Amino acid sequence: QVRLAESGGGLVQAGGSLRLSCVDSGRTVRPYTTGWFRRAPGKEREFVAAINWSGTNTDYTDSVRGRFTIASDNTKNTVFLQMNSLKPEDTAVYYCAAVLGRPISSSWRWIPYDYWGQGTQVTVSS
Repeated sequence: QVRLAESGGGLVQAGGSLRLSCVDSGRTVRPYTTGWFRRAPGKEREFVAAINWSGTNTDYTDSVRGRFTIASDNTKNTVFLQMNSLKPEDTAVYYCAAVLGRPISSSWRWIPYDYWGQGTQVTVSS
């Protein structure tokens, strides 16, 4: 069983940084890919970034590429999302999610994920 919990959200000024954490308390040994998604007020949920089990492959949506970095620490069952140069349009609830197995990276942004966290609010003021 995968149990995900996000933390690290908050209020920050434009140009600032936050680091989100996603901890798997289920301590599963099965490989899975972890993704970050976000939902802004009045908008649909969108893919932000994802990383494979070994941490050797990542993918980002274009609007965050170069500003956000996803990384994993499997010794701590944690995936991080470092967010720099934040913009007001990054304001959203951020969710981490896991999909079991080793899906190809080109599918990460659209395949259904098996497990989801509760989300953490990120608010960027102008």
